[in-house]
Amino acid sequence: MSATEAPPAPTPEGPRELTLRKPSTRKRLVPYWLLLPGILWLLVFFALPLVYQASTSVQTGSLEQGFEVTWHFQTYVDALREYYPQFIRSLLYAGTATILCLLLGYPLAYLIAFKAGRWRNLVLVLVIAPFFTSFLIRTLAWKTILADGGAVVDVLTTLHVLDVTSWLGWTESNRVLATPMAVVCGLTYNFLPFMILPLYTSLERIDGRLHEAAGDLYATPATTFRKVTFPLSMPGVVSGTLLTFIPASGDYVNAELLGSTDTKMVGSVIQSQFLRVLDYPTAAALSFILMAIVLLMVTFYIRRSGTEDLV
Repeated sequence: MSATEAPPAPTPEGPRELTLRKPSTRKRLVPYWLLLPGILWLLVFFALPLVYQASTSVQTGSLEQGFEVTWHFQTYVDALREYYPQFIRSLLYAGTATILCLLLGYPLAYLIAFKAGRWRNLVLVLVIAPFFTSFLIRTLAWKTILADGGAVVDVLTTLHVLDVTSWLGWTESNRVLATPMAVVCGLTYNFLPFMILPLYTSLERIDGRLHEAAGDLYATPATTFRKVTFPLSMPGVVSGTLLTFIPASGDYVNAELLGSTDTKMVGSVIQSQFLRVLDYPTAAALSFILMAIVLLMVTFYIRRSGTEDLV
């Protein structure tokens, strides 16, 4: 008998039927009170800045004379026409880094979930170890790793890898730094943990008896992975790719520190428009265009992935 049920009172005619007691108004409001801090946080630090940025994007004027809302939507057209190469470049770099993170992160997450054994916690700590230092320091370290005349460049030159990548336009014939490959390497390294952790969480939930059942049905390891493991890990794949692609598409630190003027991403343009050019309407318009593009791509991707469960 639950706490909200009144005990039946004996009557001459027999036992009285159970009646449900409605919870008090205070108890019904408890969940809403618990949600209130989070809702206020989203309103103050997400919704209101978004509205302010939207109003800024349709303003005209200058910092000296002041900006005024004139509903100048031509700013969006001009921004997209002038900076569309940076948008394409950002999506290309972010997509390449996401694919590399998936190719590198899935085997590692698989090993942690099924093969690491007592070393699992140690490996997980090593995965998140880069977070113990700042994003800026981690990126600056790659300037040393990919420096001209360094060990990495020497090995790639000896193996003639740079000949292939320079033919593809990703590096120069004798250097990696200040090329698209350097930017993608920085994005891959910085966002790889965001791919590994959701993949591990999804793989770790898979019941090991399913693998045993597949083996009892004479399925090969490859068939077991293709028919059992990978489909069940799709929530982790979707979550990991979203957590990697979305921040990578708007990143500007890697492009600024590891790239050149020919590898500028749209995040670099937005940062420059806000802090150097002081053209706030254009910067806000670029931000909303990027958000709209990413939102459309994410919506299409989630629908095509065949899963609505995210880790």
